[in-house]
Amino acid sequence: MIELRGITKSYGTGEAMVRALDGVDFSVDRGDFIAVMGPSGSGKSTTMNIIGCLDTPSSGQYLLMGQEVGGLDRDQRALLRRNFLGFIFQGFNLLPRTTALENVELPLVYQGVPQDERRERALAALGKVGLADRAGHKPSELSGGQQQRVAIARAIVTRPQLILADEPTGNLDSARSREIMLLLQQLNRDEGMTVLMVTHEPDMAAYATRVATFVDGRLQSDIRQDAH
Repeated sequence: MIELRGITKSYGTGEAMVRALDGVDFSVDRGDFIAVMGPSGSGKSTTMNIIGCLDTPSSGQYLLMGQEVGGLDRDQRALLRRNFLGFIFQGFNLLPRTTALENVELPLVYQGVPQDERRERALAALGKVGLADRAGHKPSELSGGQQQRVAIARAIVTRPQLILADEPTGNLDSARSREIMLLLQQLNRDEGMTVLMVTHEPDMAAYATRVATFVDGRLQSDIRQDAH
């Protein structure tokens, strides 16, 4: 599904140049649930940004479902993001003045989906995360765990090929974190969604079927495991 070949990423020039990625080879198979780990500055976030078409490599090849992404322009990358990828962030990134339903509908607005179908699909996505009864609530009326579940519903409403989750439990207590991880695991196992998640927490990585560890801009290890 995804293949990175010899990916490098450098910032700055001359003596000020920082090499964030140093020849990364990495692949993601359909149906994987991968936890991406590593210390700050290890290259894991840069790798996620390249996979998410938010950044471009300095050199190397990025293939997404067989298509070379490196040669695409900004608009083409935006189309890929909109149609194939779902994003979940640590900070939820919900619009504060709109309801859970309207937040979940938003990606479908950008896709030009008709209003009736938008509403139907958004309600179905909220149902999958157990929040159909909170559709009319604004973020301020929801707990942190519920807000993150709304964010997950927003990520899956477009039926993406890949979910990219950046520290999805970073702002949650341990009980809510387990709740979110079980939900991601369910989406992976039951819905067949491929999940790529950055985390600092080994407890959260234990829910994944693969753990990829980055150190100093390189992929240090990539281990399959029996998930929780």
